[in-house]
Amino acid sequence: MVAASAFEALIDGITDHHYAVLDDFLSMEEVNSLRQSFEEKLEAGAFHRAGIGQGEQFTKDKTFRGDLIHWLERASATPAGLSFLDKMDTFMSYLNRTCYTGLTGFEFHYAVYPVGTFYQRHLDQFRQDDSRRYSVICYLNENWQPEHGGELVIYLPDREEVILPRGGRVVFFESALLEHEVKIATRPRYSLTGWLRRDGMV
Repeated sequence: MVAASAFEALIDGITDHHYAVLDDFLSMEEVNSLRQSFEEKLEAGAFHRAGIGQGEQFTKDKTFRGDLIHWLERASATPAGLSFLDKMDTFMSYLNRTCYTGLTGFEFHYAVYPVGTFYQRHLDQFRQDDSRRYSVICYLNENWQPEHGGELVIYLPDREEVILPRGGRVVFFESALLEHEVKIATRPRYSLTGWLRRDGMV
């Protein structure tokens, strides 16, 4: 179970900078268990190419986004996946209780960026749907080094924040506010990526 101090650190980052980065949000035991589930599903062919846009605007464009994804659903999740979803439930409840965010749910998927793929600069919120309030990225990589690339770049008004996808690290930011991109990696790059939602918005 993540301590309240970890949740508070993420909240402080949002309050001060509109994003937060926290190491050891997932223990190495959790990372290893999730990565095992990840690789089993990947080997079973459960992943599909991710797209961009929503509804009639949805398209798959490898020149813009190259990751493969598999949605994490409670009905088919492994024990490691269920434990992760429970953690997100606890975090969402904490945000609602302490920050009055009015969040109503969340969605997460496993994402792998094969060698040489990337995701160009973008926002996580759709033009016609503002229900995504916060983006959450948890990295599942083992022994990731700077020479492996695959950095997440967050574009701030005055600078660029460059974040390595090290295992156990979480990145938390406002979906509608901060543009970001994923740089090319020299080895497969694993994460659990998702959004805390407030549905019913116009």
